[in-house]
Amino acid sequence: MSRIGREPITIPAGVEVRLDADNVATVKGPKGTLTTAFNKDIKFNQEGAVITVTRPSDEANHRALHGLSRTLLANMVKGVSDGFEKKLEINGVGYRAAKTGKTLQLTLGYSHGISFEENDGITFDVPNPSTIVVQGIDKQKVGQIAAQIREKRPPEPYLGKGIKYEGERIRRKAGKAGKK
Repeated sequence: MSRIGREPITIPAGVEVRLDADNVATVKGPKGTLTTAFNKDIKFNQEGAVITVTRPSDEANHRALHGLSRTLLANMVKGVSDGFEKKLEINGVGYRAAKTGKTLQLTLGYSHGISFEENDGITFDVPNPSTIVVQGIDKQKVGQIAAQIREKRPPEPYLGKGIKYEGERIRRKAGKAGKK
């Protein structure tokens, strides 16, 4: 039995979960609404403020879908109640971020600026010029936008310049002087 799939999902106050007959889950909370269609074989049982996920057999496909479905539904519940965020750090001389209106402007040493627009429930926060916070209710979209921002100037191994996730460790290389 899947250890993750076995865990019950507790629904916090203010969050409403509706499970349709064709396995479409709609989660509504204070931050927004999320809808996802799940595989027909996986069953959801809602008893009060607790949802349990069950599978019909021990086939490899059902075992994989069991934990996945439980995690996706739990992330939907957490997203509409608390939300998700990814923090990015910018290192490098002249590299900076600024927010103008609903646009994130990045200066990363290229001959042109790079901009990202807020959309699909994703918001940007720039507490200082070297930090970007990507926030939203959909964990997948938050991670995808953060990855797209990071790929504009990934950290390089010699000086560590570029955009990295908060807490990410960059493996440094010695360079020419370290060859001896």
